Amino acid sequence: MTPERRHIAIVGAGLAGALLAILLARKGWRVEVYEKRGDPRVRGYTGGRSINLALAERGRHALQQAGAEAAVMAHAVMMRGRMVHFADGSQQLQRYGRDDSEVIWSVHRGDLNVTLLDLAERAGAAVHFDRRLDGVDFDARSARFVDDRDDSASVVPFRALVGADGAGSALRAAMQREADLGERIEPLDHSYKELEIPPAPGGDFRIEPNALHIWPRGDYMCIALPNDERTFTVTLFMPNHGDPGFDTVRTPADAHALFARDFADALPLIPDLETDWARNPAGMLATLYLDRWHLDDRAVLIGDAAHAMVPFHGQGMNCAFEDCVALAERLEAEASPAEAFAAFAAERRPNAAAIQHMALENYREMRDRVDDADYLLQRQLELELQQRHPDRFVPHYSMVSFMRMPYAVALERSHLQRDILERATRGVGDAADVDRAALDAEVERRLPRLCDSSA
Repeated sequence: MTPERRHIAIVGAGLAGALLAILLARKGWRVEVYEKRGDPRVRGYTGGRSINLALAERGRHALQQAGAEAAVMAHAVMMRGRMVHFADGSQQLQRYGRDDSEVIWSVHRGDLNVTLLDLAERAGAAVHFDRRLDGVDFDARSARFVDDRDDSASVVPFRALVGADGAGSALRAAMQREADLGERIEPLDHSYKELEIPPAPGGDFRIEPNALHIWPRGDYMCIALPNDERTFTVTLFMPNHGDPGFDTVRTPADAHALFARDFADALPLIPDLETDWARNPAGMLATLYLDRWHLDDRAVLIGDAAHAMVPFHGQGMNCAFEDCVALAERLEAEASPAEAFAAFAAERRPNAAAIQHMALENYREMRDRVDDADYLLQRQLELELQQRHPDRFVPHYSMVSFMRMPYAVALERSHLQRDILERATRGVGDAADVDRAALDAEVERRLPRLCDSSA
């Protein structure tokens, strides 16, 4: 791409926008970033609506490309697996992988954003805060930004715009007015509330730190992710309507009663539950689908602006970071922005659709299956098959979280593997009664070898 074309404007200085700015600035691009909020390094990061993030292999690879991994991992907390809190008060750790080489990491969204902003500016990107996108003239290639502190406006010329401004993307709305993107938003009819487990009186974690804690209760659940300051970010997921639901659990007192009834072992861990409930708004959950992600050579969408998903596979950030790497590579490889944007969308759209589907599936598993006998039996067989057929049978979670194979490939193989496990365990109550020879034969017949299991 010619030097005069190596200029790009990014709308949104959140995680994806900041990471893309680093990747492109390090490759010699002139990068301008516009963010509607103030600088979080000055004003502080606003919490209450941000579920803690689970950093997996895909995200770590992207951070490596940006030279950001060491700074981020210094504050990450390892999570070996799901610590399931059963209704009777008992607990069970269900490992994500085979050992501590296969784990995910809890990171704080605000800390991560600040780290990436520092690195973006250090790489040469210019970041402009308090600049809300108010309108785009795509024919004139000019964008209008407003500072909501004093209503002042500025008009900025651009060669190409990247929308990294989240699920409520202002750039996507502007593109939609220019051409039909085929936008569809499917609400989950569940929402969430963020709470907090503070450190113990002595300053340590109150519960096991190296796990993602889950209290599954059928149609609703609670989770807790550790932070490096010895707190846990707690999130209650619940239907919008029902018993319990956000229409019936309205007041802090209602919330206290719900926890006393259904999360009794969690209640003493959250001393400010009623205060947190009153202070933090309920967040909505939805999936965003688009038929088009770009507008010729003038604009393209990445991350949540293109494919917002529910958070139940911990892959929203990891997927967005993969978008950043893919877009940066395409911009370097293709002759024009139009070709780069088209190639990027063709590569990433099927994979975004796959992880959106898997995130919805994983919600059902987390809230309703992790404490089922059939699930636990199939999970035991999964790990056995992984040992006996490492080049063919890789558990679903491992493909998504510990490898970088395309999400669409992971989805296809996961469905095959689930069918194999369900057939093998039908009418079986004990792993000892499973026909191992028949199971091995079906694995070899139906699952092609993985050419590169690290890809």
